[in-house]
Amino acid sequence: MRNLLALIRILIIVGLAALSLEYIYGTEEASAIVSIPAIDIFLGFLTLILIAIEMVNYRVEDIIDHLLTDEQKRQREVQQQNSWLGRLYQKMLDQKPLEKESEIILDHNYDGIQELDNNLPPWWTYLFYACIIFAIVYLLRYEVFGGDSQITEYNKEMNEAKVTIEAFKKANPNLIDADNVTQLTDDADIQEGKNIFQANCMMCHAPDGGGGIGPNLTDDHWILGGGIKNVFHTISEGGREGKGMVAWKATLSAKERQQVASYVLSLQGTTPASPKAPEGDVWKE
Repeated sequence: MRNLLALIRILIIVGLAALSLEYIYGTEEASAIVSIPAIDIFLGFLTLILIAIEMVNYRVEDIIDHLLTDEQKRQREVQQQNSWLGRLYQKMLDQKPLEKESEIILDHNYDGIQELDNNLPPWWTYLFYACIIFAIVYLLRYEVFGGDSQITEYNKEMNEAKVTIEAFKKANPNLIDADNVTQLTDDADIQEGKNIFQANCMMCHAPDGGGGIGPNLTDDHWILGGGIKNVFHTISEGGREGKGMVAWKATLSAKERQQVASYVLSLQGTTPASPKAPEGDVWKE
């Protein structure tokens, strides 16, 4: 019993500590226990400290047992059994004392092995009844009264998320993504896009967009689609897996990607010094 109580104490304390830290530092995007390594270290250290305390406590009780007389041990045992925790423990087990087991021995005898007619532990019985009640409530809720299934709940949450996203976009009209991006024609934006292109893109596409490692950007052929939306998406998410360019969404802002995409489209129809052969399909809006 001592070992069981020690384990329960450790689990309760560590569990409460984990829940408290999760409540304080957790976010909707990530669990604090998963995203913050220091919390894992703290919980591990706390567990070790609690184990050490329980081990010390265990040894202290052993020493006390050796120092007590038989009469004092019996008095101590009676006091423990009369405590509320002791009474609850005995009630949940409903065991016959060793000296009274003769009252529940069955007539079966297998090579000297006898069987006791113990009652089911009340804790097990109560748990079984609780499972039955839960099953009945669950059956009525979801099968009789038409409660939402997990798939229905998922679809509802996804629809609510879409509505929230659309509301956010309307509240932030300057937010740029592949769905609402438009081509810029202002000279200042085109020049800024050219500056970004020269700093990050000309190594693969050549300074005049004629192509090199990357495709020619001046003809009407596009590997992943032309037009402002497709070009913006390609710049943001990257090219073909394994041989395309990297995604620039983590390096360039949405406005900068819009400027680069607009500059790339402004190269259409120009004549580069060493144009690369067309790649991809002809794009038409």
